[in-house]
Amino acid sequence: MQTMSEIPAATTVPDLPAGHSAGRRKQVVAWAAWDWGSAAFNAVMTTFIFTALYLTGDAFGGADHASAVLAFALSISGIAIAVLAPVAGQRADHSGRRKLWLGINTFIVAALTASCFFVQPHESYLLFGCLAIAAGHVFSELAGVNYNAMLLQISTPATIGRISGLGWSAGYLGGIVALLLVYYGLIAPEVGLFGVTADDGMTYRVVALFSAAWIVLFSIPVLLAVPESRPSAGTARPGFLQSYVELFHTIRRLARTQRHTLYFLLSSAIFRDGLAAVFTFGAVIAVGTFGFRTGDVLMFAIAGNVVAAVGALTAGVLDDRLGPKTVIVLSLVGLLVSGTVLLFSEGKTVFWIFGLLLCLFVGPAQSSARTYLGRLAPEGKEGELFGLYATTGRAASFLAPMLFGLFITWFGAQRWGILGILLVLLLGLILLLPLRAPRLPRRVST
Repeated sequence: MQTMSEIPAATTVPDLPAGHSAGRRKQVVAWAAWDWGSAAFNAVMTTFIFTALYLTGDAFGGADHASAVLAFALSISGIAIAVLAPVAGQRADHSGRRKLWLGINTFIVAALTASCFFVQPHESYLLFGCLAIAAGHVFSELAGVNYNAMLLQISTPATIGRISGLGWSAGYLGGIVALLLVYYGLIAPEVGLFGVTADDGMTYRVVALFSAAWIVLFSIPVLLAVPESRPSAGTARPGFLQSYVELFHTIRRLARTQRHTLYFLLSSAIFRDGLAAVFTFGAVIAVGTFGFRTGDVLMFAIAGNVVAAVGALTAGVLDDRLGPKTVIVLSLVGLLVSGTVLLFSEGKTVFWIFGLLLCLFVGPAQSSARTYLGRLAPEGKEGELFGLYATTGRAASFLAPMLFGLFITWFGAQRWGILGILLVLLLGLILLLPLRAPRLPRRVST
């Protein structure tokens, strides 16, 4: 495994202003390392290897049945995220324990990932595997609440776009390294590392243990380098139920004084759910609908992560020149066109072309969505608004998985799940279009 100092040059901090000290740069790299490590859950477990090649395979009842069960489990996890996430970040802000809860939730994700080692290749283990992945999504999002809020601690208004893009690109590149290690160390050889073979699904079960270790290893730098947040001034930490009352008061105030911001929170909650579904179900569709095999999935995963990393890195620069709304709109249109072509196409070549285009557009949309709200935040309210964005970002996270599963059930083929994802992206775009673009910060020489 690579240490933080061995992260490829593509993930080093790009052209930060002179005001960023060496200590701040180390915090930025440590912060991005968490995204590098989280790729083991997002890329290896959820997207390209464990669910696509193992959990939704023939041993678990076939691609159509297993992927539908997975989709419904993820929709339940989305409801849990909607209930828990809005107050998780709020309570961490009140207590000044943002880093603590980032660590706790990250280690729970690692434990749930490791539990997938016990998923044996039989349909009776399908529900257990799907619930473990779904629960991992819940705690991954709760960790992400605090991780995203940390962005304001390590950035300035002039660098928030580039640092946001850096985090996303680190996640994509970390996914590449993890996938290569998994494939060539465990999956490709007849006898992998530590004498692991494919008998009883052991290859993929050991992948779960590797992924858990990867998550833990790369979560350590941010817990050491970035200081704990300060408690919210002048307010006592509310009880759990009172936290929801406070949340509703905040939303009511936004509706009165910052309605534009509230509309963006709604729009982004929906289209970001569609963006997440592209990666969650992309490899599942590649295998079940377009006939990809293990080697095909790995090669596409590597290419897709490289393309997505490039897109995320360039998004910060485009933010400064075009504005985040333009970047998001162009990305969502590109996703809708590419996804529509895939819905009515056959063959691996078409998936390679338009699947990579999907990856290219996802990165900028993700990064610019995070910076959009940062540019909207008035002075003195950045933490509150960014925390609300982070905690409510997945409030609609049940939509895409639910529609993916429903369209498969209604039309009797996995291919039609694509339509469910496209509808979520389209709804998010429609809600975004009437909003005015945020003002761009003044250019700062580097």
